[in-house]
Amino acid sequence: MKKSNDPASIPPAPVTFAEAFWYWLKLGFISFGGPTGQIAIMHQDLVENKRWISERRFLHALNYCMVLPGPEATQLATYIGWMMHKTRGGIVAGVLFVLPSLVLLVALAWVYMAYGNLPAIAGILYGIKPAVTAIVVFAAYRIGSRALKNAALWSIAAVAFIAIFALRLPFPYIVLAAGLVGHLGGRYAPEKFATGGGHAATDKSYGAAIIDDDTPTPAHALFTCARFARVGAAAAVLWGGAMALLCARYGWNATLTQMGWFFTKAALLTFGGAYAVLPYVYQGGVEQFGWLTATQMIDGLALGETTPGPLIMVVTFVGFVGGWTKEIFGPHNLFLGATVAAVVVTYFTFLPSFIFIFLGAPLIETTHGNLKFTAPLTGITAAIVGVILNLAAFFAYHVLWPAGFGGTFEWLAAVLGAAAFIALFRFKVGIIPVIAACGSAGLLYTLLMPALSR
Repeated sequence: MKKSNDPASIPPAPVTFAEAFWYWLKLGFISFGGPTGQIAIMHQDLVENKRWISERRFLHALNYCMVLPGPEATQLATYIGWMMHKTRGGIVAGVLFVLPSLVLLVALAWVYMAYGNLPAIAGILYGIKPAVTAIVVFAAYRIGSRALKNAALWSIAAVAFIAIFALRLPFPYIVLAAGLVGHLGGRYAPEKFATGGGHAATDKSYGAAIIDDDTPTPAHALFTCARFARVGAAAAVLWGGAMALLCARYGWNATLTQMGWFFTKAALLTFGGAYAVLPYVYQGGVEQFGWLTATQMIDGLALGETTPGPLIMVVTFVGFVGGWTKEIFGPHNLFLGATVAAVVVTYFTFLPSFIFIFLGAPLIETTHGNLKFTAPLTGITAAIVGVILNLAAFFAYHVLWPAGFGGTFEWLAAVLGAAAFIALFRFKVGIIPVIAACGSAGLLYTLLMPALSR
């Protein structure tokens, strides 16, 4: 392919494992902006600037990650790290993408549980909650404007919203039904379901890359039945061994064991990103197990929006609060029990993503063919828009009427939420500045309220 965008015709020198390690660590601390922002950062760094991988190979990997359940940005980092430095490279890339967020969220969750009732902390959270509601609405708009290209897809989104909002159908059933509709639509009305994941191939190039369009697939990335069996056996040990250990130590009905099982299921349902699976996490964490309250769930998402890493890391907060609330190691070891619960939840949430990459990526690299899953993905993505709108309605209700419809309407929260949405939609302000501004407004209001009420 002609290198028209960059005169460089010689690929960069091979990247050492140490160089890659420090890059993935840095990425873990700067990966704000959700999956779209994280993928954009990786594209700018790895495709445009460093030229570790070509545009086509980057998008080929991304297309595979898009059809997988789980956080696609984390999976993409794992995929590229694996391509460059085998299994250890993939593990390091994926773990370092998540680790800074894990540490930060554990620290923030501890401050929240230990000091959340302080006026200053409560005021900041009061301002952040309507901003989070606006962010969820904006996410629905952003995904919908990209995914809902025709009446058929709009219809799927509308039916999904009704199914989860009015009929209270479980999220997994909605995903499966949407995938089936997409599969059938791809066969009988392919023109309606041809949008796929929105990451088509491109002829754009930024110069010769280390992993270029015509670079042969390295030996470790070739698919073999023996390798597939080894990875499958290792995955069974890593998941089954951890579950067996929890079950043997604490029993099947214990909090940690149930967290491991529940978040394994959640990890297999995260089509469409974190916003899509949050209703399922809410149903389990709040309604089924009582690990946290609805208000705490919203606060956890607010804190998750302020940290780098994938937004699905909000499950770390859920685990921490659940471990603290259930006092799994007793009332005198609240922090230890909560931290262990947070680590357990994070482990079982992200383990499937590593397994999917190490099992499936060799087949994808070997075939280099077009994926056959874009039509079901299109149907699922359309349904996700409806599910996210339901999440926005849920947040708006709890933020604007914290005591229920019979209680006081929070006018300041409504103003902050509207201002946050305008800032995101009209002025393209970043998520972090919006959250910071709304949090500051909430703090100022809390500090001034006693004086104003005199």
